[in-house]
Amino acid sequence: MITFRNDMAVELIDFMGDEERIVEAAQVSTKGSRAKGEKKPWLVKWLYRERHASPFEHCVMTFRIEAPIFITREILRHRISSFNEESGRYRVLRGEFYAPNKDRKLAQIGKVGNYEFVPGNRRQKLAVAAATRMAPQFSWLAYKLMIGAGVSREISRVVLPVSIYSSMYYTANLRSLLNFLSLRVDWGEDAHIRSHPQAEIEEVAVKIGLAIQEKYPNVWESFAENGYQAV
Repeated sequence: MITFRNDMAVELIDFMGDEERIVEAAQVSTKGSRAKGEKKPWLVKWLYRERHASPFEHCVMTFRIEAPIFITREILRHRISSFNEESGRYRVLRGEFYAPNKDRKLAQIGKVGNYEFVPGNRRQKLAVAAATRMAPQFSWLAYKLMIGAGVSREISRVVLPVSIYSSMYYTANLRSLLNFLSLRVDWGEDAHIRSHPQAEIEEVAVKIGLAIQEKYPNVWESFAENGYQAV
């Protein structure tokens, strides 16, 4: 039995350091061991505007993410982070697969570096609806056939498509997370450098952004004021 979903699940598991930690890390350069974190929104914003980046690295967040493998692989491209991902070598995987919802844009117009996505025509929509369900069903049958025959999990998994869901712990400091958001969200005309990310990873990034906005409101305000550019 397999199921299909199209959501990207993001949960904040833990975080270390608040905006007072940023202030404390910055002031140690002038006060030494006497530095003490205080609520100084103006200093947080000044540090961001003047691109004094290292104090922001002393705040760390850990997220649990559930997404199809083709998206977890994109997340892994951001190497200044720590990851632990579900392993098909050590457990029998869940039969959860990604299938785009009816509003997902399907067709690319233009060439690399200068293109846009459009909803797609009726034929394309029917093809996507059928193929994204048929392929996982066949692959899952093959996977379960091998598992049932006693084949090792690490061999059985090779037939599974990248649309299968995986789960991971993703830990990064605040500076790295803001860099992730600057690249993986289309911030529109307000962005210093506009990005055009894949829709599914943008959903992950937006949810991470909501957690940052809640825990670090002055940092978030600075991020927006500086064209959604990482410090």
